[in-house]
Amino acid sequence: MVRITKVYTRTGDKGSTRLVGGKKIAKDAARIEAYGTLDELNSVVGLVRVFNDDLKLELPAAQHLDDILRQLQNELFDLGSELATPADFSYEGMFRVSEQEVKGLERIIDSCQKDLEPLNSFILPGGGKVSGFLHQARTVCRRAERDILRLSREEEISPWPLMYVNRLSDLLFVLSRWVSQKLAEPEYLWERGLRSSEQKAARSGRAKKVTPTRRAKKSAKKRLQKGT
Repeated sequence: MVRITKVYTRTGDKGSTRLVGGKKIAKDAARIEAYGTLDELNSVVGLVRVFNDDLKLELPAAQHLDDILRQLQNELFDLGSELATPADFSYEGMFRVSEQEVKGLERIIDSCQKDLEPLNSFILPGGGKVSGFLHQARTVCRRAERDILRLSREEEISPWPLMYVNRLSDLLFVLSRWVSQKLAEPEYLWERGLRSSEQKAARSGRAKKVTPTRRAKKSAKKRLQKGT
C-alpha cells in the first residue's frame, strides 16, 4: 500500500527527481517525459469520466464507458510505475504490462466496433463533450507513444509498453465514435478541399452577380438609344 505523508520534499527544486529504487535523474530525461505524458493522459481520461458521470444513471452505455475508463486509468498508473522503475531495479510484486493487457484492449475495440458503421472519411475531433475529450485523450496517447519510443532508443525497456499505448490510442478513437453513436451526438467528417471549394463557390457567386448588372446596363443603353 502506498502511504503519502508529505507532498513537498524540496528535493526536486534543482531540476532532478528520483526513480523507483532511488536513482537520481533529470526531470527532462526521456524516462521522465514518458511517464509524465502518461500522467497527463490519465488526467484527460479523468476529465472524460467527469463529463460522462451525469449520464450514467440514464444510459447503460455511459456506465459501461465509465467501467472501461476506470480500468484504463488504473492500467496507466501501473504503466507509469513500470516506466518509473529503471531496468536494473525490481521489487516484489512489481507490475509489468504484458500481452494480456494489450489483448484486453483489443477485445474492447472489437466489441465496440460491432456497433459502428465503417468510415468513408477521417473524423474531425469534436461532437459532444465526452467524445471530444476522448479525442483529446487519443492525441495525448499518441504523444506518449512517441515519448516511449524515444525512451526505448536510449534505454532498454520491454516492448509491451509501446504496444499498449499504440493499441490504447486506437481504443480511444473507437470509444469516441461509440459514445457519439450511443448518445446520438453528431460526428463530423473531414471534407477534403472544403476551403478551396468554398472559395470557388464564392467566386462563382460573384460572377453571377456581375452578369445581371451588365445585362441591365445593356438594356438601359438600348432604351436610351430608342429614346433619342
